[in-house]
Amino acid sequence: MKVSAKEEYGLRCMLQLARRQKAGRREPLTLGEVARDEGLTVAYVAKLIRSLRRVGLVKSVLGRTGGYMLSRPADDISVLEVLQALGGKLYGTDYCDRFPGEQAICAHMGDCSIRSLWGVIEGLLDDVLGRTKLVDLVSTEQGMTAVLGGRAPAVAPLGRRCS
Repeated sequence: MKVSAKEEYGLRCMLQLARRQKAGRREPLTLGEVARDEGLTVAYVAKLIRSLRRVGLVKSVLGRTGGYMLSRPADDISVLEVLQALGGKLYGTDYCDRFPGEQAICAHMGDCSIRSLWGVIEGLLDDVLGRTKLVDLVSTEQGMTAVLGGRAPAVAPLGRRCS
């Protein structure tokens, strides 16, 4: 499974808003601030925030000191919600319609072990991503590894940024 650029950068924008909330600061972040901190264009951040606002994860604050904030506490927003708002599901009900080969319908429509595999993997991902809240991701890499009960990931090559 690959996470799209839209999903990755959208999640990173949400983390900017979550960090602001965790720090107890009530003023919103501007698109320019988020873009600068993430190394993105303002136009791209605006597109991401618009998608997140449309589903109610982000709210806008009007006025001279306006910008964007999380619409709910960071401990009430799951990573699953954010990723679904930006990209959808790994395995959807239309999956078999998208990969029929050269036939009108998939040759394995009646009995498909692959469909079972994708369904189980999606269920596992949904479970972990649904339990993982934005407030968890505001932690350090080591802290997040502990929350997930896993091993520390390989270190990124020198000079490369990670989320």
